[in-house]
Amino acid sequence: MPGVDTMDGLLRAVAEFETDDYELPVEAAALDRARRSIEESGLLLLGEVHGVRENPLVVLGLMRALGLASLALEWPADLQPHLDLYLAEGAGLDHPMWWLGDGRVTAGHLAVLGAIAGLTVTLFDGGMFTGDWSQRDALMAQRVLAAHAEPALVVAGNAHTPTAPTDLGLPMGACLASARPSVESVRIDYGTGSFYNVEPRHIRGYSAAAGLRVADDGLVVGLPEFSEATVPHLPVDLLRERLGW
Repeated sequence: MPGVDTMDGLLRAVAEFETDDYELPVEAAALDRARRSIEESGLLLLGEVHGVRENPLVVLGLMRALGLASLALEWPADLQPHLDLYLAEGAGLDHPMWWLGDGRVTAGHLAVLGAIAGLTVTLFDGGMFTGDWSQRDALMAQRVLAAHAEPALVVAGNAHTPTAPTDLGLPMGACLASARPSVESVRIDYGTGSFYNVEPRHIRGYSAAAGLRVADDGLVVGLPEFSEATVPHLPVDLLRERLGW
């Protein structure tokens, strides 16, 4: 389903998103490494392509497998009180920043957050981009550490979760690894499918197997096939009017 632009449409998509029967296949060796990251660093990182329907199910599967109740998300920190209201009362989704349409927030995420008992959620994106990619990532890492909500799964776009420098600069994951050297990053290995980031997009690739496993480059969750998420998305002119951009 493409992006939705009405509250009724979003709430209907959240209600229809199934979480009860999902099970993430997990290899024992991979689970041991993930647990070691949690035990020694307090954190486990997960890198995603925003706008994939199955992303929040992977989050749910990892949280269950690791017995976690703390989650950190690359969502605008300004939405924290609105998210708290949503989790407590089912309200709070009328803030314009829910409706940016970049695929970070999906109906599936909102459904999964409501399905984890005793959940604590930290939102660590500080706002508009400054033009300094590494600075933004350093600030995100600082917010994750300052939250003191550990042990936690930390979820962000997959450009931000590597634990070493990349061509883009110094990612959040590398900043966290500097403070917590034993932290591990899990990469979602996407095969073929569609995702929604401002508009429908497609990936045609290959993923060897479903579930959490150890690969040559570290921990991965395979998604051989995946689908487009339902993403709240309002037109740019309306967002500018409501946010004062």
